[in-house]
Amino acid sequence: MNKEKARFNMVEQQIRPWQVSDPAILNLMATLPREFFVPEAYRSMAFADLAIPLPHKQQMFVPREEARLLQSLELTANDTILEVGTGTGFLTALLASLGKKVFSLDLFPEFITEAEKKLKQMSITNVELEAADAAQGWPHHAPYDVIVVTASIEMPPKTFLKQLANGGRLFTIEGEQDSMVACRYLKTNDKVSKSYLFETHSPRLRNAEKPKAFVF
Repeated sequence: MNKEKARFNMVEQQIRPWQVSDPAILNLMATLPREFFVPEAYRSMAFADLAIPLPHKQQMFVPREEARLLQSLELTANDTILEVGTGTGFLTALLASLGKKVFSLDLFPEFITEAEKKLKQMSITNVELEAADAAQGWPHHAPYDVIVVTASIEMPPKTFLKQLANGGRLFTIEGEQDSMVACRYLKTNDKVSKSYLFETHSPRLRNAEKPKAFVF
């Protein structure tokens, strides 16, 4: 595989046509080595337009989704970020490259161990990783300027919204198994607005709050 040509095609044929125009994000996607974070068995597909499977029935975002996600959050160098779901650590690396500090948590310790090694090898130091359940939020460093929930949820994200700073942005994936959409929330003067970004699919966030069953 010609990695550089594949990377170039990923940016020019997948990401840029998908309404991603921010030069900083295009440059980051073109330079941060995505293949380094992809499991070895799938490394030949690191730049493909598909979601790469991970252990525990998890998955990596499609590259164009990663880029749209980043663009929607309008990240600044002063942002403190909470990432719920570390996965391989690639999105963590992207967030850390654009923000001030990333607190990233994952329920699966092996994801944290591997991501920590890779981030260290990439000399990305503005990240704190922890194996923990953040399905109900993570108040320890709140309020956050940005929160990214990488797995899908069924309920409106009330807890995460409470942990957002004024002016904060929240990314979620919401909906039923066959009909999910990526969303961005903006909190301004304690008022919240919601934008729909793109259709997608993601595994459920483990231990997330579920709607109460209707009783006849």
